[in-house]
Amino acid sequence: MIKFLTLMFTLLLPALALASGDALDLTNSWVGFACLAIFAISYTMVIFEEQIHMRKSKPVLLAAGLIWILIAFAYRGEDPALIEHAIRHNFLEYAELFFFLLVAMTYIDAMLERGVFDALRDWLIKKGFSYRALFWLTGILAFFISPIADNLTTALIMGAVVMTVGKGKPEFIAIGCINIVISANAGGAFSPFGDITTLMVWQKGIIEFFEFFALFIPSLVNFLVPAFIMSFALPKGSPEPSGTEAAEIEQGGMVIVGLFLATIITAVSFHNFLHLPPVYGMMLGLSYIKLYGFWLRKQGRKSLQSSIPAGRQHKEFDIFERVAHAEWDTLFFFYGVILAVGGLGFIGYLELVSEAMYGELGPTKANILVGVLSAIVDNIPVMFAVLTMEPEMSHLQWLLVTLTAGVGGSMLSIGSAAGVALMGQARGHYTFFSHLKWTPVIALGYGASIYVHLLING
Repeated sequence: MIKFLTLMFTLLLPALALASGDALDLTNSWVGFACLAIFAISYTMVIFEEQIHMRKSKPVLLAAGLIWILIAFAYRGEDPALIEHAIRHNFLEYAELFFFLLVAMTYIDAMLERGVFDALRDWLIKKGFSYRALFWLTGILAFFISPIADNLTTALIMGAVVMTVGKGKPEFIAIGCINIVISANAGGAFSPFGDITTLMVWQKGIIEFFEFFALFIPSLVNFLVPAFIMSFALPKGSPEPSGTEAAEIEQGGMVIVGLFLATIITAVSFHNFLHLPPVYGMMLGLSYIKLYGFWLRKQGRKSLQSSIPAGRQHKEFDIFERVAHAEWDTLFFFYGVILAVGGLGFIGYLELVSEAMYGELGPTKANILVGVLSAIVDNIPVMFAVLTMEPEMSHLQWLLVTLTAGVGGSMLSIGSAAGVALMGQARGHYTFFSHLKWTPVIALGYGASIYVHLLING
């Protein structure tokens, strides 16, 4: 057990690739062990976020600060420029991802506020589909929405559908939520916008934007194999039709969808044609919705009320309120993870990790293990570790680790943000153990997706 925990936490510790060889090896010092303990305690608190009711960003922010304080203490009398260079490098990596995600989150929240996703949800409910049809529809929609939005938002939207139509059928809610978690994670694996790990790989320049689509068929297999087997356990019949009035999209909702697609095109074009970081394209795209939001507000309540149906109240659009509604806990958690594991990496664990994983096991087994670890801990620090280590791998293997890190979290309900969120949304129906019952089937899909990837992309 001790060896397993040592390996698991070591895998989370990327080292900073310094041009200088003057960094101290602190792996066997009290500083190194203290930093390991701080990180382990903070991440344990992250894992038990739901039980202790503490937001996950709080312990990792504290851990990041304490780790770098201890490193600075160990480097007294040494070259301070080494520490400054290391921490600035990590902070720059975070800053690029922060602003990229902030723009994407702002657009998603704007679409939520305008009722775009509510309208989709109500349309599905009003159509009177059978349980089997709803199972497949929610799964397929999650698979194709996740690459554009993200797996967390997608899971919450589709989960709301399953919860609404599954009243009185707890077995449908449980299996429907499992299907959504699998499909949302699988859909996010073949797009830079589908998951933070794929975004990190794209921004690092290892895989180009259109090369991600080589993972489409393996991701589809990852979703279809367990979904097909689970479909035999679905209840028969159809849910009772809902008598509630379907939600309507607020003015400008579909325009914002179009602006988001234009923002994605801008970011891709900045990267592919201008050779600029995608985050600059995303920030330009933020100006699109800011200017459009200004136009919406300029219309005024009076003129807008005359153009909407009687009895329906117009909601004034405020872009800064949309920015304020971003997932700040996630953004700060991401900061804490990058700075904490970056500090642990600076201590000197890179060679140990590289030898243990990619030296002894080989790239294929190591990349499959990355996916398994993603089911136990968050895939963000695991992928950040791999990217920082930059092991000698072929393009096929980089695609493989992108796939496994994206879909591996589906094997356990706590392995992805989508699963954790749905456990809260469908509390009492979708649980850790209801998901665990289907883990062998999900693992079968995981293995099948790896086989298909090696077969068609090799």
